[in-house]
Amino acid sequence: MTGVIFFDLDGTLVDHRSAVLDAIGRIVQAAPNATAPPEELAALWWTLEARHMREYLAGQCSFAEHHRRRIRSFLPMLCEPVPDSPDLLDAWMTERYLAAFEESWQCYPDVHPALEALKRLPGGPRLAVLTNGDPEQQRAKLARFGLLGYFEAVLTPTELGAAKPAAYAAACRWMRTDPTQAVNVGDMLESDVEAAALAGLVGIWLDRGVDFVTGGPSPTAGDTVLRIERLTDLPHHLSSHTNA
Repeated sequence: MTGVIFFDLDGTLVDHRSAVLDAIGRIVQAAPNATAPPEELAALWWTLEARHMREYLAGQCSFAEHHRRRIRSFLPMLCEPVPDSPDLLDAWMTERYLAAFEESWQCYPDVHPALEALKRLPGGPRLAVLTNGDPEQQRAKLARFGLLGYFEAVLTPTELGAAKPAAYAAACRWMRTDPTQAVNVGDMLESDVEAAALAGLVGIWLDRGVDFVTGGPSPTAGDTVLRIERLTDLPHHLSSHTNA
């Protein structure tokens, strides 16, 4: 029986990739001296986000500093001066990027119906969000779309002291559940499904048809991977897995 379901956030509940590319696309289009075509600069920003986010998750810098590092690497590609002051870098991130990024957030249409269906299950599982993102920003996304009330907890490296994959064990302890009684649902095959399974949870891959990192087709998964294409398939999938 499933006691707790953990949900990834970006790429699972909220379309993070589209919001990033839309926001940086606006910045690039407004940069008359950019050194490369818009699509190349958007890809560069995406690469920098991944690189510096890994540094943040490894404890090498603060969340604010991971933003600053990204800006320092990116502004020369726009032929814009790089501010020396952390305050000016923070202001650039807030005014030039985050405002457009937050405006571009979109909740996937299958999220509310799926959560409502889970809520109606007799003796249904407890729900939590497990994300590597910044707690303030991640809670803001959930609040924007009226999702906070569905979840008992929103767990990030700030609360758990660890990022995925180490966070799976910590999240189970936080929710007072054994990993064998927990499910993790996410769009990243390796970090959301395979890593969860290695930690003793059941990993379910939400295959939205796009690779979160590359934007290309979804990766190929083995026959043993539990896979759904829509979040609304989750309640039935859980029942089938439990009764198998």
